[in-house]
Amino acid sequence: MLADALLGDPRRGHPVAAFGSAAAWLERCWWADRRAPGVAYAAVLVGGAVVLGAAAERVRHPAAHAVLTALATWTVLGGTSLAGEGAAMAASLDAGDVAAARERLPHLCGRDPSALDADGLARAALESVAENTADAVVAPLVWGAAAGMPGLLGHRAVNTLDAMVGHRSPRHERFGWASARADDVAGVVAGRVSVLVTGLCAPAVGGRPAAAWRAWRRDAPAHPSPNAGPVEASFAGALGLRLGGRTVYPYGVQDRPVLGDGRAPTVADLPRAVRLSRAVGLATASLAVLAASAQRRP
Repeated sequence: MLADALLGDPRRGHPVAAFGSAAAWLERCWWADRRAPGVAYAAVLVGGAVVLGAAAERVRHPAAHAVLTALATWTVLGGTSLAGEGAAMAASLDAGDVAAARERLPHLCGRDPSALDADGLARAALESVAENTADAVVAPLVWGAAAGMPGLLGHRAVNTLDAMVGHRSPRHERFGWASARADDVAGVVAGRVSVLVTGLCAPAVGGRPAAAWRAWRRDAPAHPSPNAGPVEASFAGALGLRLGGRTVYPYGVQDRPVLGDGRAPTVADLPRAVRLSRAVGLATASLAVLAASAQRRP
């Protein structure tokens, strides 16, 4: 966590980027408009990541094991990069540079930025910060605490494949089915931990825990994603905002349910979401350390 906070992601040679390149190559070789090749694709790539983590986990020397665990954790965490992208988006919008904000939005999510105004871009970025706080920070820490390095690398593999092929575009609706469902399963526990911790951290941005948890219970079941819905709803409640609504992707339009009962988000709310994301990451890291330590106690 300290390495991620101080250094962020490596600028060159990032292992996740290398994994993504390998996954893209394998997709070109194996793609077919059927589920079965997609199942094999996900199994080979995720299985390879888990096997690599299991091999590293077998190192018995305490110092070497600690270093490998730290490197694996740093590799899969994305909290500092996420916060940096959110802050950069907020700076562009605050300066009135909508064109720059539209160019930056694909760094955060896969929505079509061309038809979004400043407040629409802020909403898209804010919802992405919420969802990716669970995917890139909370979930890796939960899996690392529960399953060590195999959990860390396996979850990052699943989440990366979901981002690459797990959406409902014509090309990936069938081939990416297994990757999308695997990500849903892998994120169930972490999504609920995110909801709990987001509520606890709500006072850091002037919110109330009860509002975060109320929005989750009331609004999340209507969201099409079993994990993004609860996290986005809890962020909406904690920030006192109303998220959701019409969402435009390059492959189509989705009418998302309304999450929260506050006002619509504006540019000024994006830095608040970034602060909440950082607070959630720090609190989850503390919980993960305590949980992992309790497991290893004689």
